[in-house]
Amino acid sequence: MNKAKLTIVGAGPGDPELITIKGLRAIEKANVILYDALVNPLLLDNAKPDIPKLFVGKRKGVHSFSQDQINELIVENALKYGNVIRLKGGDPFVFGRGYEEIEYAAKYNIPSEYIPGISSSISVLGLQGIPVTHRGSSESFWVVTATTSNGELSGDMKFAAQSAATVVILMGLTKLPNIVELFKQHGKSDATIAIIQKGSLPDENIAVGTISTIIDIVSKKHILPPAIIVVGNVVKLHRL
Repeated sequence: MNKAKLTIVGAGPGDPELITIKGLRAIEKANVILYDALVNPLLLDNAKPDIPKLFVGKRKGVHSFSQDQINELIVENALKYGNVIRLKGGDPFVFGRGYEEIEYAAKYNIPSEYIPGISSSISVLGLQGIPVTHRGSSESFWVVTATTSNGELSGDMKFAAQSAATVVILMGLTKLPNIVELFKQHGKSDATIAIIQKGSLPDENIAVGTISTIIDIVSKKHILPPAIIVVGNVVKLHRL
């Protein structure tokens, strides 16, 4: 009988080769996989062909399962099949709700393992030639979610907008007008900004401009969510 276990695995930013060896081995050993919308489905080809592979992804306005339902599926499948792999885009602990799922599994005495993933908040920028830190340009960086659970603009955004650090904003494209206005209020109208859609994939799309110009550029480039926003002097280094 298979022993119940949950393994939270980071799948990386999208390119199926940008997953750790440990993460790949976990997929190969899985008895069931629950995977998210940002996971490249090619990674599932590394799993045993006869195991259940359940899509539980969420997009803005379209949720196949609520978080509560996902938690229940984890427990149900762990008790039934044993080794459950919870496959998440990027890193599960960077706005991925991975720890919530570990906590829920623990209520049923199901042990968990965390396998880090390459976070899109750093890697997607780097693949465009934008380092989050660079001597003389940025001494630190913020990673902020634009949208809180109640749909409001994150309160941390106002502090980030005042900082000289690189600001990386996740889940923020639908809040772009609010973000632009906030940076303008803090005298950052000329700050450089990039917005990257489908980063690390062959069909990635990027808009580069300033706080004052970016809304028009995003419209012309047909950038759609999900996308990553980065504001700061390091954007000037974009693929020099």
